[in-house]
Amino acid sequence: MPGVTSTYLADHPERALLDLLEEYYDAVPRHSARVEDHGPLTLFVREGQGWPFYARPARGRSGSPAPADVHKVRARQRELGIPESFEWVAETTPTLRAAVEESGLVVHEHPLMVLDPRTPAALAEEWSGGVSVRIVDADDPVLPSALAVPHLAFAEPGTHVGLAGEPQLAEAVEARGGDGSVQRVIARIRAGLTVVAAAVEHGSALSAGQHQPLAGVSEIVGVGTLPAARRRGLALAVTAALVADARSRGAETVFLSAGDDDVARIYARLGFRKIGTALIAEPAEQVR
Repeated sequence: MPGVTSTYLADHPERALLDLLEEYYDAVPRHSARVEDHGPLTLFVREGQGWPFYARPARGRSGSPAPADVHKVRARQRELGIPESFEWVAETTPTLRAAVEESGLVVHEHPLMVLDPRTPAALAEEWSGGVSVRIVDADDPVLPSALAVPHLAFAEPGTHVGLAGEPQLAEAVEARGGDGSVQRVIARIRAGLTVVAAAVEHGSALSAGQHQPLAGVSEIVGVGTLPAARRRGLALAVTAALVADARSRGAETVFLSAGDDDVARIYARLGFRKIGTALIAEPAEQVR
């Protein structure tokens, strides 16, 4: 890592790891977003269609963001017609929370977890009942359902068995069929920017997620299970498949942000440990 000595790494392993994640957080959006400099804050603005990005602390800038800095970025986000969203790590930029909350945003906390590199990666590909867990290629017909499942999962948060099942999944796949979202992920898969894994039964994904490899680091994102199919260990199996794939691509650091402490305990079974708190701020009325 540039500017970090081996002595520093040895004496401050957690700090060095958080610094590495900051480099990753700053680099990943640059593949599909333009970057606007707002002093102590950086605003990423997506180029073209797709999930909108956010603002976060500017990499390498000193000084604490003030409420005025947050208001300035929020005004710019409204001008652009994108969500007023900020993301950062509490331990890396501890003063940002006060400025964000003073501006009127609501802050959500998520356990930030890194995989212990000593954890062995093993996963049985075939499950009872005909469920298989696999990496989903760009031309795999299961890809549309693998991309739709997490949206249904996040609409019914928690780990309890929910209402949305296969009929709702079919509707979600059809509704997203013409919006270009599948084609955008296909392009990212072929470029090596995104990897999708899914637990598949009867030709449809019951659980799915992604990881995004970059320079020896990869974040696992968007793991979700069809609410009616919960409590079967599918999300854990999908996460294990993503971990194995990330390692096969040379990722030495694999991390994720858990939804809450209950979900974090599940990821701990795979060898993830908490190293900090990922924070997301948004208006109370804004639906992510």
